[in-house]
Amino acid sequence: MDYETISPEEFGRSLSGLGINLLVRDVRRQCAFLTGAFGMTAHQVSDDFAILRYGKQVFQIHSDGTYHANPLLGLLPETPPRGAGIEIRLYDSDPEAAVEKAEAAGATILQALADKPHGLREAYILCENGYAWVPSRVL
Repeated sequence: MDYETISPEEFGRSLSGLGINLLVRDVRRQCAFLTGAFGMTAHQVSDDFAILRYGKQVFQIHSDGTYHANPLLGLLPETPPRGAGIEIRLYDSDPEAAVEKAEAAGATILQALADKPHGLREAYILCENGYAWVPSRVL
């Protein structure tokens, strides 16, 4: 599937399983953060929308303005953290490299690199939109 040229209708019909869509203040900045820190691939990046790929996983980000008629917009806090309570776990990311790149991009390291009892080395990184990204690797 060519995510650069796929139409919205065709993209919508292709979705199945569990979908993630994140609302952000600045789509282009969020894409730059995700591609830089975690090696994701961004497609059809505009001021309003982007398709992101992480390995075989696909998700979307939308600007707040695209949700003007959606009741979810009224629930968003004025200031981060927007995504409090959700961890977006990235099992195929090098946590050391991700922390270094995320810090350089101005992200907040909520929890430093650590070897966890559940067998993973991970860190908690908070992006400017308040979402917690957790790059993890098996020990």
